[in-house]
Amino acid sequence: MKLIADLLKVSLLVASCFSISTVSAYPGMQKQTEGESQTNVGLISILPQPFPITAVPFKDEQGKAVDFSQYKGKVLMVNMWATWCPPCVRELPAISRLSEKFDKQDFEILPISIDFEGKGKVEPFLKELGMESFNSFYDETQNLREVFPLDTIPATFILNSKGELIAFVRTFVDWDDKQAADLIQGFIDKQ
Repeated sequence: MKLIADLLKVSLLVASCFSISTVSAYPGMQKQTEGESQTNVGLISILPQPFPITAVPFKDEQGKAVDFSQYKGKVLMVNMWATWCPPCVRELPAISRLSEKFDKQDFEILPISIDFEGKGKVEPFLKELGMESFNSFYDETQNLREVFPLDTIPATFILNSKGELIAFVRTFVDWDDKQAADLIQGFIDKQ
């Protein structure tokens, strides 16, 4: 089992060495025309009852350890991503726009990079994309695999105001879709 885990780490490390030179390098990543949506919000799984999540540390942009318990009292959307994952990168602008639609007292998005090189890799990458103001968190050692499966990214996990898992999706989602905002608003309204 350890051998398989080590092989997976090596393959992820090799994959992370290759950076995406342009945002439109992946089929379907081209900018959508206004009003065009590739909705797949329906793929979001809503749990029948909230599931408690252990407080596992990851890093903020200053390198300080943080965990989900620090965000109790608001709905939290955790998006696991990496620079070497084209669908992840495709989601980032829409995730940024989604965060602007809600009051930070009620809802917050935590995009967490699992790149092994952490901030050293992510900051220049975001700058290249013109997303210098995008705030990412970091989990280079992938500690969050203790509470979330990280074998498929992008993966998004939604926690309620008590820090319990209430929904998840393990694929690309068009977060610009009105259905996504409505779903988040529904979670906020249930607080």
